[in-house]
Amino acid sequence: MARLPRLIVPSQPHYVIQRGLNGQPVFQDTDDYTAFLAWLRTAARTYKVAIHAYALLPDQLHLLVTPSDEDGLGQMMQWLGRCYVPYYNQKYGRAGTLWHGRYKTSVVDGENFLLACCRYMEAAPVRAGLVPAAEEYPWSSYSHHAGIRPDGLVTDHPAYWSLGNTPFQREAAYIELTGQGLTASLTATVEASVLKGWPLGTEKYKKDLEQKAKRQVLPAKRGRPFKQTKLT
Repeated sequence: MARLPRLIVPSQPHYVIQRGLNGQPVFQDTDDYTAFLAWLRTAARTYKVAIHAYALLPDQLHLLVTPSDEDGLGQMMQWLGRCYVPYYNQKYGRAGTLWHGRYKTSVVDGENFLLACCRYMEAAPVRAGLVPAAEEYPWSSYSHHAGIRPDGLVTDHPAYWSLGNTPFQREAAYIELTGQGLTASLTATVEASVLKGWPLGTEKYKKDLEQKAKRQVLPAKRGRPFKQTKLT
């Protein structure tokens, strides 16, 4: 089945994932993570893209973002590549591309699925066996959402603010949600949407999005089912 053209919708959240070439590392030490996050902060501000959540793993990166226009997200990712890839190649004596193809992105129904995406993303280091608990991983936004350490890179989404009237209430509610985990069904839905570039939301959200975008946003339901690949 042909891949649908990438869909970018201004003022809507997007789940972004980019992996290292052939599963190779893209971050190897603390300096790599801190350098990338510094460039991400600059790029997000320059291209007016709000960062709601993130997780940087040794071989991939996950971002939950809201671009203010159709071009900002693509420009941000290109700028990051122009800055980070030469840095990484020079440091580790390599050449050529660092990434396994273009980044993948899925438009997210912020009201109904944003917090699930945050929790899925921030649990990636735990699923990968890097740490026993999300709060022990320094390269994700979990510590910000749980009130452990404020992160100036993160712009809280209204869905997060809806968790409580005070920072303490929001943080406690988020910790409780994270502890509940995600159902297998919801996990599979997130993974399929991100890997295939499909919108992640209710059926009404998808229909409204299709009308707003004036284009097909989901593949036709025919042919053999796709083979699903798990995200980390």
